[in-house]
Amino acid sequence: MLPLITRDELRDGLETGTLVAVDTMPTAYYEKEHLPGAVNIPGFPYEQAAGSTDRHAPVVLPDRSADIVVYCANAPCRNSEFVGARLIELGYPNVRKYREGIEDWVAAGLPTVAAP
Repeated sequence: MLPLITRDELRDGLETGTLVAVDTMPTAYYEKEHLPGAVNIPGFPYEQAAGSTDRHAPVVLPDRSADIVVYCANAPCRNSEFVGARLIELGYPNVRKYREGIEDWVAAGLPTVAAP
């Protein structure tokens, strides 16, 4: 299980640029709405999460020492757990999970963006 981060900690980290958010939703969902500055590593379907992470991580997360936060839709969504675990296996030591996901972020009235 990945260490967790709170919404407030995540918001502060995004505002100060001290962490990288990774949206683990399928690309179409990411393009529709994601946290400001988030990159995308699709973690669904689950059977393809490791391969997807292997392909995308070197491109979107070139700094293995970065503070990384993975998230998906909500607490029951497992995408972020699969992607986060694979990132750790690939040598990213600072990976946490925003368990409540983008649904919680939106419900709190925090901003999201769409892909251009």
